[in-house]
Amino acid sequence: MSYGEETATSSEAPRCYDIQELMYMAYERGASDIHLSVGRPPVFRIDGNLQNVDAPILESKDTEAYVRAITADVYMQRIAEVGAADFAYPFGEYCRFRISAFKQKGMYQLCMRIIPSKLLSFETLGLTHPRIRELMYTPRGLVLVTGPTGSGKSTTLASMINFINTERDCHIITIEDPIEFYHTHKTGIVTQRELGIDTPSFSMAIRHALRQDPDVILVGEMRDLETISAAITAAETGHLVFATLHTNTAPGTVNRIIDAFPTDQQEMVRTQLAVSIQAIMCQSLLPKCRGTGRVASFEIMFATDGVRAMIKDNKIMNLVSAIQTGGKLGMQTLEQGLFGLYQRGLITYEAGLQKAARKDEFEKLVSGN
Repeated sequence: MSYGEETATSSEAPRCYDIQELMYMAYERGASDIHLSVGRPPVFRIDGNLQNVDAPILESKDTEAYVRAITADVYMQRIAEVGAADFAYPFGEYCRFRISAFKQKGMYQLCMRIIPSKLLSFETLGLTHPRIRELMYTPRGLVLVTGPTGSGKSTTLASMINFINTERDCHIITIEDPIEFYHTHKTGIVTQRELGIDTPSFSMAIRHALRQDPDVILVGEMRDLETISAAITAAETGHLVFATLHTNTAPGTVNRIIDAFPTDQQEMVRTQLAVSIQAIMCQSLLPKCRGTGRVASFEIMFATDGVRAMIKDNKIMNLVSAIQTGGKLGMQTLEQGLFGLYQRGLITYEAGLQKAARKDEFEKLVSGN
C-alpha cells in the first residue's frame, strides 16, 4: 500500500497502521508530534492540540512493535539499561523525526517530534529587525535562544546556523542530542556532533571544540553547571556561541545562568556574562486564530552598554524596562511581541494572555493604558 492510500472509508471499522503509515499521516496533516502509548489510539499534536487517529486503542504488544520497528540495537540496549533512548530517524525526502523511546509502567512508549526538512527564513520566523542579521556576523559572544519545550527553539537555531553557513566563510560546530537538522557544507564548513555517538557530554564536546578551529559553536542545551561554564568560556575566548535554556524571559534567563553557580562564584559569573552576552531571544508558539498553523512570539534583548551594566551590577529586574524602551534597537518584551501579533489579527486575546509572562503588561498594552 502506498502512503497516500492509508485512510479507511468512514463505514469501515478503524484499522491498525504501521509506523511508516503513521509517520506519513502526521507529516501530511501538519502535526508536530506523534504519541504512541498503551491505552489510547495513536495521537498527533496538531497546532498544539492532541488529536486521536481513527485507529484501535494500542496494547503493549503494539507499542513494543512500533519501538522495535525504528530503533537500532544500540538504542534498544540503552532502553534496557537506563529506560529511555533519544535518537533521530530519517523519513525519506519528507522530514526527519526526533525520537524518544522509553518505558513507562514496564511498557514501551514513543514520542516522535517532526523535524521539517525545509529551513525557514528569518522573515518567515518573524525575526525581521536588521539587528538579527547583524548578530549572525558577530565575531564572538553568547547568543541564547530560550523557551519551553516545543516552542520552536531548534527551528530558529537551525535557521541561524543555515544563514551563517550560507553567508560566512567559517567553521561551525554543533553539539546536539540528537542531531535534528542536517546541514551541508556551503560557504562555511559544518561539523555536527551527537551526544552518545560522537561525544559523551556537552561540556566535553565544547572543550574539545576549542581545539578544532571553530568560529561558531552551537550547544544544543545548557543542562548543567559544567556545560554553562564551558559555553561562557568559549564565548569569552573569541567564539560566537549559540545555546538554549528552558526559560521564558530574558531576566529569567540571566538569573537561571547565575543561580546555577555556587554563591561564592556568582559575582564572577555576572561579570563574565555581562562581557560575553550578545543577545537573548525567548520564544513562544501560539495557535493562529484563523485557519491552521502556529505563529512565534519573541522577547528580544540585545546587549547594550546599559544592559551589560545591569547584569554586572546585579540589577536584573531593571532589564525589563531596558527592553521595553529599546524598540528602536530591535528589542521587545514577550508581551510587546504578543500584542503585535494580536494587533495584526494573528492570535486571540486569550491566547496572548495565556502566554504572557507579565500578564498585567499585556493587558495594559491591549487596553491602551
